[in-house]
Amino acid sequence: MSDATARFALPFIAPGQAQKEMFHNEALTRIDALLEPVVEAVALDDPPASPAPGQCWIVGAAPSGAWAGAVGSIAAWTDGGWRFLAPAMATTVWSRADALFARFDGSDWIIGEIPAARIMIGGVQVVGMQQSAVAAPAGGTVIDVAARDAVGAIIAVLKSHGLTA
Repeated sequence: MSDATARFALPFIAPGQAQKEMFHNEALTRIDALLEPVVEAVALDDPPASPAPGQCWIVGAAPSGAWAGAVGSIAAWTDGGWRFLAPAMATTVWSRADALFARFDGSDWIIGEIPAARIMIGGVQVVGMQQSAVAAPAGGTVIDVAARDAVGAIIAVLKSHGLTA
């Protein structure tokens, strides 16, 4: 049996172990940082000068100082100093600086992208998978320039939102 959980390395307490409270408190500290996580910013390389207990950041690609060697980790400031937590695949955090979700894809943090097959609101699908392109209006026996311009503008907007090719 391992001495920690598989996903977030929360320490187990062994039978007969001395100072059990240290292991229990470490597990609670990690859970506090990882449960419904909020980070101040994503991809910071330099630790902040005056962090408050409970604040977290995502460490960038070239960390320095106390963060050296913690690339991509969640850096949590605690009363006991920095704790570096390795994210599990699909760990999702709210970034205050970006006002967006960031998701760990197994190697990088992706900011502002939410994978989905469809979006439902009130039980009604409002966005689904991208469909075939809508052909622009052309030809015909009656030419209505204003109508074609309007349909063309609608198609352009649908394309800009990725709703059609």
